[in-house]
Amino acid sequence: MIGIFDSGIGGMTVARAVEQLLPGYPLIYFGDIARTPYGTKSPETIIDYSLRNTDFLLKKGASLIIIACNTASSVATDRLRQEFQVPIIEVVTPAAEKAITRTKTGRIGIIGTRATVKSDIYNRIITGRHPEFKVFSQACPLLVPLVEEGWINKRETKMIIRRYLHPLQTNQIDTLVLGCTHYPLLKELIQARIGRHVHLIDSSVEAARYLQKLLQEQPDLVQKSDEQSVEHTYYVSDLTDSAQHVAAEIFGRPMELHHV
Repeated sequence: MIGIFDSGIGGMTVARAVEQLLPGYPLIYFGDIARTPYGTKSPETIIDYSLRNTDFLLKKGASLIIIACNTASSVATDRLRQEFQVPIIEVVTPAAEKAITRTKTGRIGIIGTRATVKSDIYNRIITGRHPEFKVFSQACPLLVPLVEEGWINKRETKMIIRRYLHPLQTNQIDTLVLGCTHYPLLKELIQARIGRHVHLIDSSVEAARYLQKLLQEQPDLVQKSDEQSVEHTYYVSDLTDSAQHVAAEIFGRPMELHHV
């Protein structure tokens, strides 16, 4: 079983991509809505939450873990790999690698939480492989709460996105990494404000593609079920009306969220 966790509902974009690319593989999801957002918290707290989330998923039967949260990926991946003897997939590296192959000018923008930007992980990966590239990072701390509240098409959200993106426009990027799995829910708004000439990299999709390739190479990591009978289970640490609504928007179907 594929285990996926996030600080809230944003990681469901990863789960949706996994469902689409890997039909027949059962997954279990945990969204830590009660403690979201992670991006404003200390590294020690993020690591603690990530350890607990992983332990919960493993006890529920997961044999592989996806950290569907850029913040936790940037801070907690090494510790999780030390503590747990299962494959741990993070969402940062696949997105960074895609940005490297996609950019034409070597000018790449990153948007993410404060913790992700502070970790400098995208810059280190990208410039570590291409020192001549320029990486411009912008923290967007208000976007996760807006998504969690379901304020996706509000005028205020559009104004905030425009303000966050302005420095990246000034730096003339040609590629922008959505460095938070909540941000794909704002993709259309972001694309309209950054410009159609800028290519968006969705870390959710890239993580799912990485997993797809991994399971092609190592099919024994996760036992596949019949596509017609496969079961997916979604847990959350707080059950709210907005979470139910946004989850249904992500998957395009009514979602049963289990409160734990």
